[in-house]
Amino acid sequence: MSALTDLIGYIAAFCTTFAFVPQAYSVWKTHSTRDLSLAMFLVFTIGVCLWLVYGCLIGSWPIIIANLCTVLLAGYILGMKLTEGRRRPV
Repeated sequence: MSALTDLIGYIAAFCTTFAFVPQAYSVWKTHSTRDLSLAMFLVFTIGVCLWLVYGCLIGSWPIIIANLCTVLLAGYILGMKLTEGRRRPV
């Protein structure tokens, strides 16, 4: 792959991964996921895990790094969503 191709991959990876930071921060700050769709985050997190596996299989670092970071952020949000009903309100 060319350096330009890798650069485009890394920029795309940064943008799509960074998009989850404000949502993860909001969930961390408010401890609330009430307005988030469980089905969407479940399907999304599964998809990101599959993209991570795909990136590993083809050896693409932009895909691996982006999806590893995204699965951590989306997994945190999903975990908070799954346990929201079990937590006491703040």
